[in-house]
Amino acid sequence: MTDVCIDYDVPVPMSDGTVLRADVYRPGDQAGDGPWPVLVHRTPYGKRNLGGPPMLDTFAAVCGGYIVVHQDTRGRLASEGQWVPWEFERQDGLDTVAWAASLPGGNGVVGMFGVSYTGSTQWSAAIAGAPALKAITPALTWSDPLDGLFQRGGALELGLNAFWTMLTAAAHLPRMHSPEELRSAFGSFLSDYDGLSERGYWELPSGRLPLIDRYGGPELGAQRALQEPDTAAYNRVKGHHADLEIPAFNIAGWYDVFLQGTLENFSTMAAQGVPAKLLVGPWKHGSSNETAPGQVGEVNFGMASSAQLLGGAGPLTDLQLRWFDHWLKGTNTGLLGEAPVKIFVMGANIWRDEAEWPLSRAVDTAWHLRSDGRLDTAAPTADEDRDTYVYDPADPVITRGGPLVMPGEFPPGPFDQAIIEQRPDVLVYTSAPMATDLEVTGRIRMTLFASTDAPSTDWVVRLCDVDEHGVSRNLTDGILRVQGEPGAVGEHHIDLWSTSNVFLAGHRIRVQVTSSNFPRWDRNPNTGQPSQEATTFQKANQQIFHDAARPSHIVLPIVPQQS
Repeated sequence: MTDVCIDYDVPVPMSDGTVLRADVYRPGDQAGDGPWPVLVHRTPYGKRNLGGPPMLDTFAAVCGGYIVVHQDTRGRLASEGQWVPWEFERQDGLDTVAWAASLPGGNGVVGMFGVSYTGSTQWSAAIAGAPALKAITPALTWSDPLDGLFQRGGALELGLNAFWTMLTAAAHLPRMHSPEELRSAFGSFLSDYDGLSERGYWELPSGRLPLIDRYGGPELGAQRALQEPDTAAYNRVKGHHADLEIPAFNIAGWYDVFLQGTLENFSTMAAQGVPAKLLVGPWKHGSSNETAPGQVGEVNFGMASSAQLLGGAGPLTDLQLRWFDHWLKGTNTGLLGEAPVKIFVMGANIWRDEAEWPLSRAVDTAWHLRSDGRLDTAAPTADEDRDTYVYDPADPVITRGGPLVMPGEFPPGPFDQAIIEQRPDVLVYTSAPMATDLEVTGRIRMTLFASTDAPSTDWVVRLCDVDEHGVSRNLTDGILRVQGEPGAVGEHHIDLWSTSNVFLAGHRIRVQVTSSNFPRWDRNPNTGQPSQEATTFQKANQQIFHDAARPSHIVLPIVPQQS
């Protein structure tokens, strides 16, 4: 193991004269003079917050023969400039990569790493065309901000937007207030942060949340995009893939809030022949649970599921360094000779290598909503009574588990859904017990024939695995915000994103249908007013149809058992 030399707060000049600051980690004297490739991490969360898996281990990288740069993004902590999430990341990424390529002791080539926002900064630098950037490892990040970051299915990602804004506010308040004002500003901030779950999320209008106005600083970008739709393009990867040739190692989690975007970034790049890899674990957003490796929500998927082990292939840092060794050092690590996709199959709780994503051998199979709460592969052949419920935005279904980034009162992952399924505004459809194991791996979609007496409403669908004891745990879900003629029956297509799960023999498949999942997604007021204006609610009478002419069904990609 080599020693590590660290230079703190190194100035990084941007092309507009703004100076950002970075900490630079170098191999020590015992490692020789190099030259070394440079790995860059651009973060708004503090350059000395090195994180845990799936974040690349900085010291392992330095000891492996890399210069590692952690930089505060514009307007954050030690860096100059105005803090406007996303707006400057492409140009600043371009400038930073050029600076990193010229570092003393460097070999002129650069890679980037990071998670979430810092995964997005990698794609931003690549889209900007940074010439020295030769490989990236974006983890837990998105493709289209309107599909998981700012919105989902037309509904606001309220839980994420408000929580993230409050998290980043603490470090920004000193830039906004004089020393005399700061104590009062911090007091107001702490009250709003601590009261987010009980008060802040419930304030109206949801599209211009009063607690964010009280803070007065930058928010994640969801509210801004409502007023200025063009700003959603600042961090969009979708639509840029065709212009990119950057090798990307994509890292995702089945319970990550940005899962589908990561999958699409991989599949789109791979389809156009760009070297790409994909790793999907049974993980939530952010660092893995190092105190209980393998535990997500209420389910322990086993220690082998952790980013530290990866079923014997890990730790994850080693895989990332093999990726960088190939592209930045020209070392044949054998990684490109291995399967491009590795997924964790829940239920069976095993890692499996695949040649592609999505799996072409998966067979899309319709499971139909039927009368008396049944879920069946047989379609209805005659009239069946519709199912009804009343959706009251003043009494929404409360978020329980799922792919979340929210306060601790709302932990992510799989949880017992009993308290949700007992509500009168949640319809439940359940299959017979599985005679044999049934694997579902791929994208889940719902076709829902439904009507409402409101001018606008939401449809929320959730897929669950019911064990032999009757415990129903969530796998994946989706939402669709609709507008239309009150009383008209619509055919609605709801994207539940993707999963990989074996419904074990004796388990049952369950589908929930409802109209809210709050505060993860903002409440539809049922009035037709836009979310940035609505301050009043009305109840909506909802009808779900499942007859021969209107066969509501969920499509599950079934992977045939290998003989």
